[in-house]
Amino acid sequence: MRIALDAMGGDNAPKAHVEAAIRAVQTFPELEVTLIGNEEQIRPHLTNTTRLTVIHTTEKIEDTDKPTTAVRRKKEASMVLCVKEVKEGNADACISSGNTGALMTAGLLYVGRIKGVERPGLAPTLPTIDGNGFLLLDAGANMDASPEHLLQYAIIGDAYRRNVYQQKNPRIGLLNVGAEAGKGTELTKQAYQLLENSSLHFIGNVEARDLFAGVCDIVVCDGFSGNVVLKSVEGTAKMVFSLLKEQLTSSLPAKLAAGMLKPQFRNLKEKMDYSEYGGAGLFGLKAPVIKAHGSSDANAVFHAIRQAKEMVDNEVTKTITQKLENGGE
Repeated sequence: MRIALDAMGGDNAPKAHVEAAIRAVQTFPELEVTLIGNEEQIRPHLTNTTRLTVIHTTEKIEDTDKPTTAVRRKKEASMVLCVKEVKEGNADACISSGNTGALMTAGLLYVGRIKGVERPGLAPTLPTIDGNGFLLLDAGANMDASPEHLLQYAIIGDAYRRNVYQQKNPRIGLLNVGAEAGKGTELTKQAYQLLENSSLHFIGNVEARDLFAGVCDIVVCDGFSGNVVLKSVEGTAKMVFSLLKEQLTSSLPAKLAAGMLKPQFRNLKEKMDYSEYGGAGLFGLKAPVIKAHGSSDANAVFHAIRQAKEMVDNEVTKTITQKLENGGE
């Protein structure tokens, strides 16, 4: 199995990506990784070349670039070449921490959509109290959605959780402003009816405040709402840890208490750390395309590679295709 990795995307490129690739091939003996980017910047961090290759390019897509324009004009950019590796059959999956819109555009242009998928969605897994996490779909790939799109997201999410998490009957919730069936906009009301009449394990509407209690395994919503949830979670987590650090370093007794509780705080951080769950899959494409967070460190990139490998191993794309053809069955 070969994974293509955009080594120049994100805040910590290429060091974090090279370290993650080395760790990945050491962890998974059957895995090969192609690092794509500026070889002069990659080589100093490449302490081990076993099952690792480099495709050199000096061009990259910046976060400030307009996605469609950048993908069409910067054809030798590391992200574009990364996605092309999948299209040309040289890689089974690809990963980038770069411009989300550009990765979505490149995925649609070169990898293409699964037959029947109208709008692929962005799907990160977010932490829950029980440690199982929940899949949020769509988290920002499409700002508008139809009820049919939300049903497709539910079918896609169901296939992913069944195959990768080995869940027999994943619980699906519809993000809404209330738990009652009649709540929400016309979009959520119509989507509710479609989900309720499907063969999926639909548990009804779920409110944002309950998501992290583990009330369901998959949350479907339009991209606007999903992105607001995602950014709110990130901001809240940063604030909480910042406040904790401030209080625990405010006095000598506080510092002593913090020292005694250090293992517990480490466990808490790991439980809330998005990087342990991998990246956000661009679900609905013909092959796994993973968007890692822009601030991903080596650990986060490693778990994105692990996620891509698991998707290939478990033939997630094939299963999604079959479920869509069978109407979710």
